[in-house]
Amino acid sequence: MIELLQGGAYLVGGTEIVEEGEQAGAAIAARTGKAVAKEEARKNTMAYGILEEHNTSGNMDKLKIRFDKLTSHDITFVGIIQTARASGLTRFPMPYVLTNCHNSLCAVGGTINEDDHMFGLSCAKKYGGVYVPPHQAVIHQFAREMLAEGGGMILGSDSHTRYGALGTMAMGEGGPELVKQLLNQTYDINLPGVVGVYLEGAAVKGVGPQDVALALIGAVFQNGYVKNKVMEFVGPGVASLSADFRIGVDVMTTETTCLSSVWQTDDTIREFYDIHGRVDAYRELKPGQVAYYDGMIKVDLSKVRPMIAMPFHPSNTYTIEELNANLGDILHETEKRAMVSLDGAVAYSLQDKVKNGRFLVDQGIIAGCAGGGFENICAAADILKGSYIGSDGFTLSVYPASMPVYMELIRNGCAATILETGAVMKTAFCGPCFGAGDTPANNAFSIRHSTRNFPNREGSKLQNGQISSVALMDARSIAATAANKGVLTPATDFDGELGRYKYHFDSKIYANRVFDSHGVADPDVEIQFGPNIKDWPAMGALPENLMLRVVSEIHDPVTTTDELIPSGETSSYRSNPLGLAEFTLSRKDPEYVGRAKEIHRAEEERMAGGHPCQVLPMLKEVMGTVKERFPEANHTNTGFGSTIFAVKPGDGSAREQAASCQKVLGGWANIAHEYATKRYRSNLINWGMLPFLIEEGELPFCNLDYLFIPGIRKAVEEKDEVIPAYVVGEEGLKAFDLRLGELTDEEREIILKGCLINYNRV
Repeated sequence: MIELLQGGAYLVGGTEIVEEGEQAGAAIAARTGKAVAKEEARKNTMAYGILEEHNTSGNMDKLKIRFDKLTSHDITFVGIIQTARASGLTRFPMPYVLTNCHNSLCAVGGTINEDDHMFGLSCAKKYGGVYVPPHQAVIHQFAREMLAEGGGMILGSDSHTRYGALGTMAMGEGGPELVKQLLNQTYDINLPGVVGVYLEGAAVKGVGPQDVALALIGAVFQNGYVKNKVMEFVGPGVASLSADFRIGVDVMTTETTCLSSVWQTDDTIREFYDIHGRVDAYRELKPGQVAYYDGMIKVDLSKVRPMIAMPFHPSNTYTIEELNANLGDILHETEKRAMVSLDGAVAYSLQDKVKNGRFLVDQGIIAGCAGGGFENICAAADILKGSYIGSDGFTLSVYPASMPVYMELIRNGCAATILETGAVMKTAFCGPCFGAGDTPANNAFSIRHSTRNFPNREGSKLQNGQISSVALMDARSIAATAANKGVLTPATDFDGELGRYKYHFDSKIYANRVFDSHGVADPDVEIQFGPNIKDWPAMGALPENLMLRVVSEIHDPVTTTDELIPSGETSSYRSNPLGLAEFTLSRKDPEYVGRAKEIHRAEEERMAGGHPCQVLPMLKEVMGTVKERFPEANHTNTGFGSTIFAVKPGDGSAREQAASCQKVLGGWANIAHEYATKRYRSNLINWGMLPFLIEEGELPFCNLDYLFIPGIRKAVEEKDEVIPAYVVGEEGLKAFDLRLGELTDEEREIILKGCLINYNRV
């Protein structure tokens, strides 16, 4: 089904793979009649061409990217605009779309939700942007319909910003990277590697895009095969896939930890743009005659079967057939993994879902940027036709990704077919993806065509003794399961016909409701603030020395951003930095906030001109130990704050809140063996936090230890590769080494000044 080549490979004529090796040059010359140097072949990928067009540095090894367009949703745009305003924003220098697809807030209620929306609308008017009201479209569907263009680049503050199937290289990053674009700065990265994804064959009936995506994720996530690289989809199998199918695979590439994606384009994609009234946005993309890839993934589409990603990660993949044939073993293995993810905080069992040898699920959801596409829902309707979901506990909800999609489902009758089964259709909303809609019952098991299934992302709260879980599946197999009253069923068991439905895009829906400034700013507009919308607190520059207290120690193999700052009800405080920070690590380490605040009070006292020991007497003893070796260290040149250790933090969401919440609580650093994604590391840097690395092995420190890092400011300034640090203990100082990894000059300056806001103010 999926084969990963070991090493690089050349693609010749878009159809033939030549593996890198001693004979590669001769093989290529025999096929093309000429020799092609590896470095020249690198330039023949689609990704290289797009990056070159958007690079402003003049150096393709060190990229400084200016994007064409930006997009954010209402979990992130308030913080982004507030940061940009504090940094001197006067107008949006490029199209910036503000969507409102995270519009159901479940903890606080009141006016908070709509206050944020009116803030967004007034900012779109003042600075010259686009505002998409609630229920009109989820962020990525609107971008596909109205923003994507061949050869373009879009930066979004949601991690699933992926429009590669349409020929757009899109990236999901934390808010500060969008702030930089709004301030006419650049996105700075080394030239990324490019991995080819060679598609051949055609998908069999019942297999959908989520099946292909999960098979890919399962093959590459653990081994890091595509980490921080661009996935480039090529090969004869691309032509066999509809535009919707390609989009459904593409959006899930985020879960591989790749940087971005791009696909070769053809008349199928031209037709997509034409349907949406934007045929001029189409551009044919294909690799050059000989293109070199840093890796190659071969996918035989004909061998892909309906897949399921078991809790609590999209990479925990099996075929549904394999799961049903080995229920006891796989469910037991899932339960074992769950105990690691859940830290044993609650009892978790899947064995009780097995009745008479069949696995019964409690809920089905087809939703959002991954599942809510037109073809997915039409296929689900065909599979459900003539069935009903039953009157027991099983439920099915369907969320079309945009109002134009919803309208077409009404017009072609598929909506009626679905509703007749007892299922519910709802408006465009990302709730099932971030824990603010259709949270299952305690101990319930949900199957979802959505993006993620991290612990508690569906909305359950460990701190309240709750646990429910999600498995990812394709809409087709979810429909087959629903038609079977909740018995887990692959869509390949469906023996009926799946229709081919023509899509008609109704642009009047957006024309009648979406505010579009057409790039014209109106500086006289007053921004509308609600009482919960707060400014960022003041943040100090990096001091000469640092005294850090370790306030959380996490040894999970991977720590997601959802664990660092939970989604769902916490988003009620998305516009209030200090309010949101109260939820930091709340589901992973409930003691974190109190511990971070304690050491932060010492720093606040120091910054106010007082003595830290007045509020935290323990520091007198700690600093006394330090002074025995570093007598020059004192509260005037030493900052006090917190740090956390995690093995591999940052998988998942692009929300910079995972970093900013630590920062406003006094966090100065993270310590890790590795960072799961570039975007989380970038978020730390942009909020003035040190992304420390430490060698694998036994840690030299424990939770609640004090760590002294002398001369840290000088070390950052002078680009020291190794940074000496010390554990402060009863027996004195114990030395160990930290590293920062590669940092650009701009990133160093941001850290030195304390955060991106300070960098732009000073």
